[in-house]
Amino acid sequence: MSTYMPKAGDISRKWYIIDAAGRPIGRTATIAAHILRGKHKPIFAPHADCGDHVIIVNAEKAVLTGNKPTQKFYRHHSGWVGGLKEIRYDKLMATKPEKAMMLAVKGMVPDTTIGRKAMTRCRIYRGPEHNNQAQKPEAWAQ
Repeated sequence: MSTYMPKAGDISRKWYIIDAAGRPIGRTATIAAHILRGKHKPIFAPHADCGDHVIIVNAEKAVLTGNKPTQKFYRHHSGWVGGLKEIRYDKLMATKPEKAMMLAVKGMVPDTTIGRKAMTRCRIYRGPEHNNQAQKPEAWAQ
């Protein structure tokens, strides 16, 4: 039996909604990364971009477990001397919960062109409303 190689025409993309309310950020991000890569499909191939679209709602109601809200930091550098910026996750979740969720999902997809393309199919919303009703998304059952 030969190995199946999916072609661009064979790939059909569906839309899924993940509700992050009451779930840890990491658990929600792993589910989203799994769908974005297409690992839930029987035609998955690591070299092909066969993932689906993901809508994450209620990002502000996602939780951080343990001491992560006070001990975990988001750090980035401006490129200038002494330009290290950092913000604690409790403040990040209060001001920009979408960014915190995006960082978690981004850390779980590969650092390749396939991963960057997959991240364009991820949409994150603070509350329960989203503006993708026209795509008829399905709730992810897990």
